[in-house]
Parts: sequence; structure tokens; C-alpha cells
Amino acid sequence: MAWIKKLACIGALVGLALVVYSCRISMGLAPITSIDYSKVKTITIRDFQNVADYVYAPLAIEFNQKLKDMFIQQTQLRLVDSGGDLELGGEITGYNQFNESVDASGFSSKVKLTLTVSVTYVNNVDHKDDFENQQFTAFQTYDSSQLLTDVQDGLITVMVKDITEQIFNSTVANW
Repeated sequence: MAWIKKLACIGALVGLALVVYSCRISMGLAPITSIDYSKVKTITIRDFQNVADYVYAPLAIEFNQKLKDMFIQQTQLRLVDSGGDLELGGEITGYNQFNESVDASGFSSKVKLTLTVSVTYVNNVDHKDDFENQQFTAFQTYDSSQLLTDVQDGLITVMVKDITEQIFNSTVANW
């Protein structure tokens, strides 16, 4: 009888191992870019100047750094000062706030902060992907009881992330 219990335990363990093995999940990441690294090796990203009517000095610095970081971290491209296989440039053309909604008292209850960037992209390997002065926009809303100076750094971080992802997807991800 003892050998039957041992045999049943061994059978159960083997069965469990087979079930676990058959239920395994294979995962992999799809390539996030459509870059042919045998042809494209470098990128030049010129600093985007802030030419918006309202200029918040840290905005251009954060935008330029986040854009460069996005391409460095998510591609195998090497960042060069000039003459890259891919070239990005442009300017921050809009940084505005507008009243978005009015409450029962007739005063604004929400304010919409909008960031707009104009981008020129040149693919020196295949010019069919080039574009000039394409507009990318992101916005965030905040409660009008808050001052812009109190919330602007956090809102800028979110909008810059959104726009840099839009630029990345329109240039090298081809989404």
C-alpha cells in the first residue's frame, strides 16, 4: 500500500509539472521603432527655442532634455551635434492658458494650459519621411482656484512627456 501512495504522489507531481509547463506564457517586446540600424546610426536634435508669447524659462530646458533622453533611451541612435542621419529641430510656439469652464457664479472654474511645439524632421537616409513645421500640442487643466505658478511645473512635466512621445512616434516609431 505504501508504494501505491508514493507512486500516486510521484504521478501527481509529474502531472502538476506538465500542467505548469503547458501553461507557461512566452512574452516578448515588439520593436518600438522602425529604424534600420544598418543605415541609420546617428541623430541630431537641435535645441528648441521658446518663441511663445508667454515664456517660462524652465520649459525649453526641460523639453530639450526630455526629447534627447527619449531618443537616447529608446533607440540605439548616437546623439551628434550636427550632420546626423536623422535631424530634429523646431521651436516652442505656444504656451497659453484659457478659461475652460464657468461655474454657476459666472466665474471660471477650470483653466486649460496648452503647449504647442513646431517640429521639422529630416531623414537624410530616406527623405520620404521628412516633414516641416508639423505642430504637436498637449494640454492639461487645473482648478482656477490655484495659481499657475503653483501647478505649472507639474503640468509642464506631463505635457512635455506627451509631446515628446508624439514626436518620437511620428518620426522613428511610424505610428
